[in-house]
Amino acid sequence: MNRRALLRLLPAPALLSTLPARAQQAEEWPSRNVTIIVPFAPGSSSDIVARAIAGPMSQATGKTVVAENRPGATGELGARMVIRSAPDGHTLMHAPISTWAINVALRPNLGYDPVKQLHGITQTVRTPNVLVVNPAQVPANDLTSLIAWLKANRASYSTSGVGSSDHLTMEMFKQLTGTDITHVPYAGGAPATTDLIAGNVQLSFQNLGSIAPHIADNRVKPILITAEARHALLPNVPTAVEGGLKDLVVYSWQALGGPAGMSPALMQRIHAQAVTALRTPDVARRMNELGFEVVGSTPEQFAEFQRGEIDRWRRVVEIGKITPA
Repeated sequence: MNRRALLRLLPAPALLSTLPARAQQAEEWPSRNVTIIVPFAPGSSSDIVARAIAGPMSQATGKTVVAENRPGATGELGARMVIRSAPDGHTLMHAPISTWAINVALRPNLGYDPVKQLHGITQTVRTPNVLVVNPAQVPANDLTSLIAWLKANRASYSTSGVGSSDHLTMEMFKQLTGTDITHVPYAGGAPATTDLIAGNVQLSFQNLGSIAPHIADNRVKPILITAEARHALLPNVPTAVEGGLKDLVVYSWQALGGPAGMSPALMQRIHAQAVTALRTPDVARRMNELGFEVVGSTPEQFAEFQRGEIDRWRRVVEIGKITPA
C-alpha cells in the first residue's frame, strides 16, 4: 500500500484533536456561570420552571445558574440568541411548546429552525388543558350536550394568543366535533380567563394549573381534560378520550435545550443535572402544585417527540387554515 492510500485510511487530524476536546468539555461543564434564556416574560410558565431548576443546579454544580428573560416575537428573539451562542452548554434555553414545535408549524417564514439549529436536552414538564365554559351562559354539563349546544348556538372562545397551546387545542376540538366557534385571542391566559368569567366569551381551553382555582370557586364549569387519564386535581372531570375524542390527548409542555453542535456527552451531563433538579422534593412539589407533571425525557426521546409534535400541529394548522396574528 502506498503512502497516499495509507493516509486516507487514517482519521483526520482535526477529528483526532476534536474528540478529546469535546470529551473534556463535557467532563468540565460547567466551567463558568450558566445562563438559561427564557424567551418569554417573567412570570410565564417557562420562566417559573426555569427558575425552579436553576437553584438546585447551582448548588449541585458549584456554578451560578440563572434564568434570563428575553421576550419578543413569540419566542423567536430568545431562540435566535441561543442559536448564536457557543455550543458549550453555558447558554441554554427553557421554552414552551410554541418555541419548540408550534411556531415552525404555524409560521412559514420563521427566522429559526428549532430542529436543526437547536438541540433539546429534556422535556421538563407538561400539563393538560381543561375545556371550561361560563356556567351562566352554557347549560351543558358534559361533552355530548356541549356539542349539541354549540351546533345550535353562536359561541366564541378565548385563548392566550394565536398559536398558543390552548388555541390549537380548541382548533383540534372544532375539527374533531364539527363545531364552528369564533376565536377571540388575548395577550395571555389571565385576561382570557377573566373575560370568560365575565361572560364576554362562552368557553376556553386553559392549562390545568391556572384554571383549577376558578373551577374550585365555581366561576367556570369543566367539561373535559385533555390528559391521558383523569387528574388528581380534578378527579370528577372526564378525559376527552372518555367522551369519544380519542385523538384529543394534548399537553402544554416545556423543554430545556441549547444550540446545535453540543456533543452527546455534554448533553447527557446537562440532562443529568436538570432532571435531578426537577426531581428534588421541593421542585417536584412546586411543579405538582402548579398542575405540572415532571417528565425528564432523554435527548433522544425528546428529538422523536418534537418531530411528532411539529407534524401534529402542522396538520391542525393546515386543516384550520390558521395564520399568524
